[in-house]
Order: sequence, then C-alpha cells, then structure tokens
Amino acid sequence: MTATRVDAEVIRRLPKAVLHDHLDGGLRPATVVELAAAVGHSLPATDPDELAAWYFEAANSGDLVRYIATFEHTLAVMQTREGLLRVAEEYVLDLAADGVVYAEVRYAPELNTKGGLSMSEVVEAVQEGLAGGMAKAALAGTPVRVGTLLCGMRMFDRVREAADLAVAYRDAGVVGFDIAGAEDGFPPADHLAAFEHLRGQSVPFTIHAGEAHGLPSIHQALQVCGAQRIGHGVRITEDIVDGKLGRLASWVRDRRVALEMCPTSNLQTGAATSIAEHPITALKDLGFRVTLNTDNRLVSGTTMTREMSLLVEEAGWTVEDLRAVTVNALKSAFIPFDERNALIRDVVLPGYEAAL
Repeated sequence: MTATRVDAEVIRRLPKAVLHDHLDGGLRPATVVELAAAVGHSLPATDPDELAAWYFEAANSGDLVRYIATFEHTLAVMQTREGLLRVAEEYVLDLAADGVVYAEVRYAPELNTKGGLSMSEVVEAVQEGLAGGMAKAALAGTPVRVGTLLCGMRMFDRVREAADLAVAYRDAGVVGFDIAGAEDGFPPADHLAAFEHLRGQSVPFTIHAGEAHGLPSIHQALQVCGAQRIGHGVRITEDIVDGKLGRLASWVRDRRVALEMCPTSNLQTGAATSIAEHPITALKDLGFRVTLNTDNRLVSGTTMTREMSLLVEEAGWTVEDLRAVTVNALKSAFIPFDERNALIRDVVLPGYEAAL
C-alpha cells in the first residue's frame, strides 16, 4: 500500500508507540482553563480553542528557550494532587483515543512542588492518575501501557534527587530516567554522578541531545554518560556527509541506539526546516533506529496520528515505514523484553493487518 492511499482515519486506527512525550506539554486546553480558574492563575486566553492557538503560535518561534517558556501555564495547574491526578488520567485517555498502545511519559517532579508537594508525593500522584487512565482505557476496549520516565532539569541542582526517585519507584511504574531543559550550556556530563548511580542500579535512561546543541552533546550522552537512547538527536546528520557516516553516526546506527525524533517540535524550535526535509526520513533510509514522537501535544498542537499523517503527506512515507518506526519504538522501550515482544507480536503487527 502506497502513501497516497492512506488517509488520516486509517492512520488513526493504526497501533502506535511513543517514547518521547512530556506530561506537562500534553494537557487538554479545557483542563488548563478549568484548573487555572480553580487555583487563580492568569492565562493568556480563557477560551480553550484560543488557548490552544496561543500555545501553537508561541511555540512556533524557532527558539528552544522560548518554546520551553510556554510551559509556565501548564505547570501552574500541576501543583496539587488533584491537578496531577486529573492531568495524568486524561493524558492516558487521550493517547488511547489516538491509537497509542504503548507510551513512555516523562516529567520532572521538581517542577510540581510549588504547591507544597514533595517530589515523592508528585510521583505517587502521577502514577495513581496514570493507573486510573489505563484502567478506564482498558474498560473502553482501547488498552494502553504507559511507563514513566522521571526527568532531572539539567540547569538546576536536583538531578541526582530525581535519579534517586527513579531507582526508588522502578517497580512502581517508573521505567527510566532523562534529563531535560535547555541543552546549550548545560552538557550531560555535568550530571555524570547521577548517570553512574543509575547504571549501578541497572536503571535505563535516555538523554535530550542533538537538538539545540550538536554532535558533542550526543557524544557525551552516549560515550561519557552511557545513555541507551537519545532524545531528538536530529543533529547526528552533522556526522553524515554525502551518505557516508562518521564514527559517531556509525556508532549510533550500528549499535541500534534509538533516536526519539519529534518532527513538528523540531520545526518549532528551529532544529529542522520542514517535514519534507526533516532528518528522520534520511536517517530511516540509512538504517538508523528512528522512532516517531509527539514531544508536547498541546504545545506543538499535534498527535501521533498527525505526526504520521504529515510524514505520509509531505515526506512520502508508506504504511511499512509507519509500522517500522512503531516496532523500532517497542524494541527500544524501557520495559522487559518479553513485554516488548508481546506488544509487537500480539498488538502492533495484527493491528496493522486489521487496519489495512
């Protein structure tokens, strides 16, 4: 089946897997409006549609720092147990409605403590909300498995504390770790002690790299810190000339390091110029283990269905390509091998056959 014969409704039904999606970047606009009113937080717009439009316009700045600044309003309504429970449950239900069967959601607990919650209380509230969402999705016949990645903010001083939480909650829904925030000027190796601790406890982690900063950040993330995946990684193309891979690019491809690529988000932050020319297609064709992700569904005004549709419409992707990136994501998920295999064998592959 060719790309021109796949419409959005078919794509919506396809089983999907997302590895790179931020909890605080995926709220429903109506929820932000309601929770903001409850806590007395002022928004740039109080109509849900207008707020969604504001987010999308503000994020289209071409600047990662300004893009990150749009999170002020979502974080403001995620400072209470009640807010976190609601946001986490709705997060799961929205993914299920989009055809997602496996997701890893990431967030930084330290950013949700302004209302008096401890970081541990934040984690427990989010896990309870996610569990509630998974239970409701299963009852509705659209089951989705969601694992959590705890983030440390690379420009602050609580990264090790967040890593300790990832270890403590590894058997309670947390499947891995990440560092997030502004890349430029805050290299991964600044937090080497945290990564060494995670490796010592056999906790997998990914690192945001190769988005706002280039090859050195990817090299540090992999060769110094020991990351198992790379968040974004679009600038690995700087180590590829006329189809010939340099040493770092070869390492990433040959050792099947998953690249968590987020096309729409990359356009907004200036890491890519168009969907048609986004590095994900060239890297796919060169045999890299690319995965497709939303990054921040509210901020980027996107869904997995939209990301897939854009690649089909503007970059010539086929159903086989969509299936491949979905399988790639599950192969590199931070859950046990048998669970990954079961999702591929029993859910994804039959789901593609059924949808087509």
